[in-house]
Amino acid sequence: MILDEITDKNVWESFISQNSPASLFQSWNWGETQRNIKYKKSSANWRIKNKIWRLGIYKNNQLVGIAQVQKVEAIRGRFLHIRHGPIFSSWKSEYLEFLFENLIDLAKKERTWFIRISPLKKDITKTKEILSPIGFHDAPIAQLDGEICWVLDLTQDEEQILLNMRKTTRYLIRQAQKLEVKIVKSSKLNDIKEFLSLYEVTAARQHFVKHQGIKEEFDQFKKDKQILLFKGYFGNKLLAAAIIVFYNHQAVYHHSASIEQKIPVNYLMQWEIIRQAKKRGKKIYNMWGVARWDNLRHPWTGLTLFKKGFGGQQVEYLHTQDLPLSAYYYYTYMIEFLRKIWKGY
Repeated sequence: MILDEITDKNVWESFISQNSPASLFQSWNWGETQRNIKYKKSSANWRIKNKIWRLGIYKNNQLVGIAQVQKVEAIRGRFLHIRHGPIFSSWKSEYLEFLFENLIDLAKKERTWFIRISPLKKDITKTKEILSPIGFHDAPIAQLDGEICWVLDLTQDEEQILLNMRKTTRYLIRQAQKLEVKIVKSSKLNDIKEFLSLYEVTAARQHFVKHQGIKEEFDQFKKDKQILLFKGYFGNKLLAAAIIVFYNHQAVYHHSASIEQKIPVNYLMQWEIIRQAKKRGKKIYNMWGVARWDNLRHPWTGLTLFKKGFGGQQVEYLHTQDLPLSAYYYYTYMIEFLRKIWKGY
């Protein structure tokens, strides 16, 4: 077996499409998004770019696995992160052992403390049995990257989707239509400024840490017509907005923002997103993260109730896994563990 860098976008995307089509954060465009984000160093006035490696695992000259690796340098620690990956044609111990032998060398060279992965694997127990001998264990963080998500089947016709919704959800969609709420779709980069202004308001109200690189993400994915901004207006006032990524067979509810109001604009917006996704031939609408049913303290409880009102089912993937490489890892572990408890996750 050999490990080599992949520089061909078509080769990369073809492997994802065949083996893990929902792995948005392993996509080529997501890697380019991360490359384009510049972070300001606190100790100087210059900026740094993310380091990204796109690695292919080959056996007998055949591609059997890929890993898009990002070096993360945060206050809580330095680590190599493989979001929604690695991806393999078949999850075999020899493939994983070979990959991580090489990644451990890279991690040491980059002076990182641990390796973090979050492959989209539903067979959780079996996957842990493969990862555990290598040294992986559950990360102390709350769920990330749509680990527990709400998914709507789009192969049904519109009438059936409406029938499967909660009665209240159907009513609020129709109420928004009667109130002449207007939903506007846009792929113009300039319109992101409007979204980001609303996003600032939302973050301040709900006390969450804002995602970085939204503008860079929109700019990158729109090159392949894989992203749209939905804006909801009542009269001439923008009340809510959402950024939807269309990747492989799915539409992903990736970012949202709104102001406090009683107009059911978000209900009609979701319905228009569903209709647009069906027009594009997508098979599922991934409404992204939801809270576990038994955690009433979870900050996503209200959002979870909203999402489930549209019908669908919950999908759960393997929890994020960490491979410690340094005693410094336990500094990160303690910070993330305490943050999770404090926030009610």
